[in-house]
Amino acid sequence: MSDDKSLTLALIQMRVESDPAANRAKAENFLRRAREHGADLAVLPEMFVCPYDQARFPEFAEPLPDGPTGRMLSSLSRELGMAVVGGSLPEQDAAGRVFNTSPVFDTQGRLIAAHRKVHLFDVDLPGMRFFESTTLSAGEELTVFDLSGWRIGLGVCYDVRFPEPWRLMALGGAELMVVPGAFNPVTGPAHWDLVLRARAVENTVYVAGVSPAPTPGASYQAWGHSKLVDPFGEIVASLERQEGLVLGSLDRTRLRAVRKRLPVLDQRRTDLYSIRWSKE
Repeated sequence: MSDDKSLTLALIQMRVESDPAANRAKAENFLRRAREHGADLAVLPEMFVCPYDQARFPEFAEPLPDGPTGRMLSSLSRELGMAVVGGSLPEQDAAGRVFNTSPVFDTQGRLIAAHRKVHLFDVDLPGMRFFESTTLSAGEELTVFDLSGWRIGLGVCYDVRFPEPWRLMALGGAELMVVPGAFNPVTGPAHWDLVLRARAVENTVYVAGVSPAPTPGASYQAWGHSKLVDPFGEIVASLERQEGLVLGSLDRTRLRAVRKRLPVLDQRRTDLYSIRWSKE
């Protein structure tokens, strides 16, 4: 495998209905289309299998990887020979706790990472009050993994607002950061593009933010606007608010060129400040 291997990424922006089986079927169709278009890695949106309704997360929760969604993603990634970031879904552990979890399956169908959302969305905004902690538990680990010759960091939605984990992942070698997220019509137009580009620029990495499309009649409306941002903050590929799929390529030559011209990771003043993994 060449050290300069490119990676073709598919961002899947789908409407999420109330029936998990129907959502899984729709996701499967999109994943097959992604592979037909040459994707090496496909990313589904946050809570792609069920409505984004905090009161109903326990109702839709399932184990990983042995629940119906995990089995579907594992089987399909193996069949297609394409890696999949399974957006996120409500995961129930053996103790009965429910997490907002993003699973990653490699081309052999193996679960190689599972990020449990670390920062829960507990906010009281004009026109919106939402407290995920009423039904969800917070994850306790940052998530970085290797796939197809690339080092990838993973977070879920509200995690992207906190710069420290992303800097730590960049220092840990991450070249791409993936964010399944469901910003809304209040926070979306104000901050979604801003935080994705900020995480890319400050860490000189690629960032892929993948949202559900708005679903008519749903109690929670996603903002959409999935996009891939390059290390200089430029938009490589994007969607508006429609349901659809878009592809973008990651180029390590571009990554190296930006890091050479803007060596921010090397120019940190660690004599004045530093951050560290909490479990070091």
